[in-house]
Amino acid sequence: MSGRIVVVGSSNTDMIIQCERIPRPGETVLGGRFSMAAGGKGANQAVAAARAGGQVTFVARVGDDLFGENAIAGFRRDGIDVTHVLKTPDAASGIALIMVDRGGENSIAVASGANGLLTPDDVEAAEPPLAGAACALAQLEVPIDTVQRAMELAFRKGVRTILNPAPARELPDALLETVGILTPNESEAELLTGLPVRDETEAARVAARLAERGPRTILITLGARGVYVHDPEWSGTVPGFPVEAVDTTAAGDVFNGALAAALSEGKSLRDAVRFGCAAAAISVTRLGAQPSAPTRPEIEEFLAARAEK
Repeated sequence: MSGRIVVVGSSNTDMIIQCERIPRPGETVLGGRFSMAAGGKGANQAVAAARAGGQVTFVARVGDDLFGENAIAGFRRDGIDVTHVLKTPDAASGIALIMVDRGGENSIAVASGANGLLTPDDVEAAEPPLAGAACALAQLEVPIDTVQRAMELAFRKGVRTILNPAPARELPDALLETVGILTPNESEAELLTGLPVRDETEAARVAARLAERGPRTILITLGARGVYVHDPEWSGTVPGFPVEAVDTTAAGDVFNGALAAALSEGKSLRDAVRFGCAAAAISVTRLGAQPSAPTRPEIEEFLAARAEK
C-alpha cells in the first residue's frame, strides 16, 4: 500500500496542433491536425502518479467554466482527491497552445488563468493531507510563493519533497533548502547553475553544484538517454528506454508523477527512477499530456518485457 502523494500545481486544457514542423516567427504552416487534451504540469503529474498506483490529493485552482468542470471530472475518474481543487469565479481556466512536429518535439505557449491565483493560503488549507503525505510534489506553473509555502510546510512535517523546476526560472535558496529531490532537465539545470549538461561528466558537476544549494538528491532528466542521479548513497546514470517518439510534451511530468508513486510505496531511489523512465518512455509514444500517462499494469508490462539480464 502506498502512502499519500500531494501534488501542488497547475491545471490546463491543452489545444494541440500536429504539424510537419514548428513554424518560424511570422510563418504559417498548413496541414496540421487539431486535438484537445487535459494538461498542466501539476495536473499531468497528479494523473501520472494516480495511474502509476499512487494515492493522490491535488491542490490547484481552475476557472469557474466548462474547462474547469471537465478537468475536475477527469481527476475524479482517475481516483484523485479533488477536495482542494478550487473553482475560481471571474477567472478562466489555464490554456496551453501546443505545436508538435513530426519528430515529437514541441513548442508551447500558456495562458495561466486561475493557476496564477493559487495562493499560500490555499496550501495552508490543505495542511492535513500534506502533513500526512509520503511525498509532496510541485512545479513552477503557479506562483513561486505558493510553491515555496508547500515545500516549507511539507519539509517541516518530515514529508519527502520533490520539486520539478519547470518551466525554467531562477529559484531562491530558501526554496531549494526545503527540497529533498530536485528534478531538472538539462536546460533547467543549466539555467540554475550556468553550466551546460552535455555528457555524464558535466551532469555530475552540475548536480553537485545544485546539491550545494540544499537538495539532498538531484535527478537530471536527459530525455531518451535516461536520468543522471546524484545522491549520497549512489550516483550515476539510469538509462532510458529507446522508443519511437510521437509527442514528448508530458514526458517530464509523467516521469515525476511515476517517480513519486514509486517512492511513496517504498521503492529504492534507483528502482523508482527506472520506473519513472519506463512511464515516460510509454508516454512519448502517445499524443497529448494526460492521455499519454500510462497505467500501473502498462508500466509493469513494459518493464517486464525489458527486464535487465
